[in-house]
Amino acid sequence: MLLVIDAGNTNIVFAVHDGQSWLGQWRISTNEARTADEYAAWLLTLFDRRGLDATKISRAIIGTVVPVALYELRRFCREWLDVVPLVANARLDWGIDVLVENPNELGADRRLNGLAGREFYGTPLIVVDFGTATTFDVVNTAGQFCGGAIAPGVNLSIDALHRAAARLPRMSIGRPSTAIGCNTSVAMRSGLFWGYVGLVEGLIRRISDEMDAKPTVIATGGLAPLFSEGTPLFDVLAPDLTLDGLRLLADRNTGPPLSYSPERPQGVGQ
Repeated sequence: MLLVIDAGNTNIVFAVHDGQSWLGQWRISTNEARTADEYAAWLLTLFDRRGLDATKISRAIIGTVVPVALYELRRFCREWLDVVPLVANARLDWGIDVLVENPNELGADRRLNGLAGREFYGTPLIVVDFGTATTFDVVNTAGQFCGGAIAPGVNLSIDALHRAAARLPRMSIGRPSTAIGCNTSVAMRSGLFWGYVGLVEGLIRRISDEMDAKPTVIATGGLAPLFSEGTPLFDVLAPDLTLDGLRLLADRNTGPPLSYSPERPQGVGQ
């Protein structure tokens, strides 16, 4: 079985695939101080509750935009699963050309979304990933990743609004029934939700106008189900797209992973 670890700025998702389907997915908040032993105590307990045998994990792959979390995630795989994990980076065989000016600065999550989107939905396409940041990733008709756009995630907007205006409450995002709010809370919820829908629609339309053919537009990420209800521009809702990208990348790189480095990165755990 394959263990897939998608480490984002807000959450880390662990998932197990048996070659046919996903057997389970579990999410934990990203905490740079969390140790390999803590990951093990949490995840292996969840394995037991699902009836999964951790000794059957024969491969692992990690994709992360949080480099400081990588050390303990790799140590967890090595010491608790007896597996040296593959780490998604630009040196692997991706099978997708990247046309951005500096491929090394491209986040693994964006490249993974392009890889999986192309595999399952063809080209051209736009992948909108609702995470800590909202990313718009573009694959052209030739199947090449050619860039996109990055906007602040809606939860960052909520935090900024609350911090900058002391009398405005901190609230969770939700879809209001009307755009006109009859009180402060509803007005905030309207501005956050419908304002963000307007941002997403505007960027999708502008990006589409610059492409060589009409793209398939895919929504992924934790808030994708919510925002896909607010606009007709999404053709596909694919919440597991990044996980599928990691699985595809692991299947393309079946040789021995790069050697495991036991050194703790500077600043971690100090």
